[in-house]
Amino acid sequence: MFLQHQEFERIDITITDWMAKNGLLIMRVGLGIIFLWFGALKFFPGLSPAEELVRNTVYFVNPDFFIPILATWEVLIGFGLIAGKFMRFTLLLLFLQMPGTALPIVVLPDVIWTNFPFGLTLEGQYIIKNLVLVSAGLVLGATVRGGRLVSS
Repeated sequence: MFLQHQEFERIDITITDWMAKNGLLIMRVGLGIIFLWFGALKFFPGLSPAEELVRNTVYFVNPDFFIPILATWEVLIGFGLIAGKFMRFTLLLLFLQMPGTALPIVVLPDVIWTNFPFGLTLEGQYIIKNLVLVSAGLVLGATVRGGRLVSS
């Protein structure tokens, strides 16, 4: 039995209203969990899959000094996003960190590409997914002055 057009419209409106009402919160908290999790892993040597990538990319800085700073930075971003407080500062930290996450593309191309420009290694995929993190940060940044999603 197929839904009548009016019934489909009613369901569609209900779903899109719910997404508009809850989407930003879910995105902000989800993004915060990612940063908190990835940052916390960096406090424990050998636990973060990104540790070797960081060590090889930022080879000019002592990793025993740099990795805990990066971990703290990411955990601060995570807590800020989850709490939804100090969003301007939190997003500034996020946007300042993102160019560093792209650095392996330039510094370690053999680690990133299996076949340039489309074939990515697992490390390359890990880095390219940061485009989603930046995009989410841009959307959240549009809310710091009261911007909201609307369903219609």
